[in-house]
Amino acid sequence: MSTALPTHVAIVMDGNGRWARARGLPRAAGHRQGAEALRRCIVGAGELGIRYLTLFGFSSENWNRPFGEVQDLMGLLRHYLRSEIADLHGKGARLRVIGDRTRFDPDIVALIDNAEELTRGNDLLNLTLAISYGARDEIVAAARALAADAAAGRIDPKSIDAHAFQARLFTADLPDPDVFIRTSGEKRLSNFLLWQSAYAELVFVDKYWPDFGKADLEDAVREFNRRERRFGAVG
Repeated sequence: MSTALPTHVAIVMDGNGRWARARGLPRAAGHRQGAEALRRCIVGAGELGIRYLTLFGFSSENWNRPFGEVQDLMGLLRHYLRSEIADLHGKGARLRVIGDRTRFDPDIVALIDNAEELTRGNDLLNLTLAISYGARDEIVAAARALAADAAAGRIDPKSIDAHAFQARLFTADLPDPDVFIRTSGEKRLSNFLLWQSAYAELVFVDKYWPDFGKADLEDAVREFNRRERRFGAVG
């Protein structure tokens, strides 16, 4: 069995609502505990030496949830961006946010911009939060950008290949995920990093996200090391 450390781990943080329901609590309580799990996961990834961590926090479809729940989630996002960024910066972590920012209130956009600018020079941990994000929208936007450049004569359509396409994605300067983790027992990709995860090792964890911790991240790394990655070739 290999003992390699994955360079990039992507996680669908799923199960906050079910965690709360199982305890007779409002969904907002599950989201608050999910924020604690987020903090534990970031610390754990840094301690393990994982260089890139991408977390799916809020999908483009999640805007269709009840208004009160969306407002609670936006409040948590504001709180995180105000209270955690200085600590992330002190730990040498760089924060990026990918997704459609046009749907956020202006103050949230400003907080995101400030956090990204403050941490831009850090490289001990590259933390990416996918918020208001959908992989199909990302792929369509990349295709539209390439089509516009081709129509304007800026590029030759024959030059468009996988590398040119990947360069137009939100994650253009990030390596593809080695491990794709989803919590809560669900076994779906749910429109997260569809292009980038073509050869990721999929690890499904039965725990709800609020119960996820460093030990679970270590278990996922061990599972990654049990896999033989052939990328379509012969082992």
